Amino acid sequence: MLTTFPPRLDGKFYLTEGGTETEILYKWGFELPEFAMFPLLDNPEADAVIRNMYRRYFDVAQAHDTGLVIIGHDYRASPDWGAKLGYSPEQLAQMQHRVIRFLADMRAEYEGRVTDVYIAGCIGPRGDAYGSGGAITATQAEEYHSVQMSTLKETEADMAIALTFNNVPEAVGVIRAAEALGMPLGVSLTLTTEGRLRSGPSLREAVEAIDEKTGGAAAWFGTNCAHPLEFTPALADVGPWLERLRYVRPNAVRMEQIALCKLGHLEDGDPLELGRQMGEVARRHPQMDILGGCCGTDERHLGEIAKNINSMLGAVASGR
Repeated sequence: MLTTFPPRLDGKFYLTEGGTETEILYKWGFELPEFAMFPLLDNPEADAVIRNMYRRYFDVAQAHDTGLVIIGHDYRASPDWGAKLGYSPEQLAQMQHRVIRFLADMRAEYEGRVTDVYIAGCIGPRGDAYGSGGAITATQAEEYHSVQMSTLKETEADMAIALTFNNVPEAVGVIRAAEALGMPLGVSLTLTTEGRLRSGPSLREAVEAIDEKTGGAAAWFGTNCAHPLEFTPALADVGPWLERLRYVRPNAVRMEQIALCKLGHLEDGDPLELGRQMGEVARRHPQMDILGGCCGTDERHLGEIAKNINSMLGAVASGR
């Protein structure tokens, strides 16, 4: 399995998507049963809205000359969640293929306009993303996530991203599942407003423990679903572990995640401020080169993030 993927770009960074689910829910008014977006592929109106949302992400990447690591709407396309949604294993696999085909079509549409585009399947946790992950073991997690990972291996996906993971054993298991299949995998861990995983460890403790138990097999680590003012303190714990962080997707506002989800409306904060804050994060941590947004963010936030990071990269290149 590739342990550095996608390749680092010279003088450029990778953009990734914004808060797809919150935009679809609160801006466009589509329901997400069990917080699953892939069933909307069967709704022509929703499919068109989602396609245009992704086009706006590609447009930002084109405007700011960034690479793009783009993930699909297969976050809930795993056995337990699929069963809750009424999908048979065969139907669930078909939906995964459709999700990745959707992204492949988008990449083809922008060929020659946006370069260095990588498609990632999205692996969500077996349980609640805002819980502790329960008593799942690494062995159970490997067996469970191997199902979705095996289907992704059959598609045009370049890699997989485990998103909103919140405990060490499940992260270890999903990495082992990816390693067994030779699928590059990045792991993004969700932090509380105190900068820790809900299962207890700090970001440093989690990354170091996961790497130790998997022999460093993950392509990289990251964090999502927290505002820069919430996750930045976790980055003050200096050490070699920081070099393993490449991926950051902040929320638009500083607020506890469960409370944010219960607002019932889009809380989009200040895109200009978020862009400046993420530019500062990238300046302090240049190894973080896959950057986007999470809850409440859209193409406006991504544009400000890209503008600030490109400004920082330009200053570095000129020696200022």
